[in-house]
Amino acid sequence: QYVNVKFPTLERIGTYATPQDILRSSLDELRDLKQLKLSIFYTGIESGDDEVLQKVGKGVNRNQLVEAGKKAKEAGITLSLTVILGLGGVEGSRRHVIETARVLTDIDPEYVGALTLTLVPGTPLYQEWRQGKFSLISPFESLGELKVIIENSSFTNCFFSSMHASNYLSVCGRLPQDKERMVTELEHVLANGDPSLLRPEFLRGL
Repeated sequence: QYVNVKFPTLERIGTYATPQDILRSSLDELRDLKQLKLSIFYTGIESGDDEVLQKVGKGVNRNQLVEAGKKAKEAGITLSLTVILGLGGVEGSRRHVIETARVLTDIDPEYVGALTLTLVPGTPLYQEWRQGKFSLISPFESLGELKVIIENSSFTNCFFSSMHASNYLSVCGRLPQDKERMVTELEHVLANGDPSLLRPEFLRGL
């Protein structure tokens, strides 16, 4: 309300919002916020796999992710969701990406951004990796995960990208229109297997 008063020509307000934030709010409250020009939520869902969500302490399960996403959309608020490639490790890779594609399909957001897992010293997952309890996927395996998510997600009209600096390769397009092109780009790099086609480690960042 204050921002609207101070900036009467304001067109749009955006905010980060956890799934819990959305679930705590009633539909009427979200609609009121929409009327005050809060029109986009940037929300990390990370994975659609309940086991992964529990392991990383997300605090919600896949059904709650879908519930939050649908509630925001019902209120007329645009969703920009992020997922994390590699979060299931080598062992849980296939389940992680398939379940993530299912959640994205169920929510049907307007924007999706894929990030690639970066282990940070001092975090529990970093300690598990050091102890040999968590296996990182390789750069090319991360592209394989990205390909599976794109192939198995169904959207009405979504801008999907991997342009974040944490990723080894940037692809982007509008789905479903550009699905074939995006998959072909990834298949080309995967088949080539040339590391020089990937973003080098020293250029990757959070």
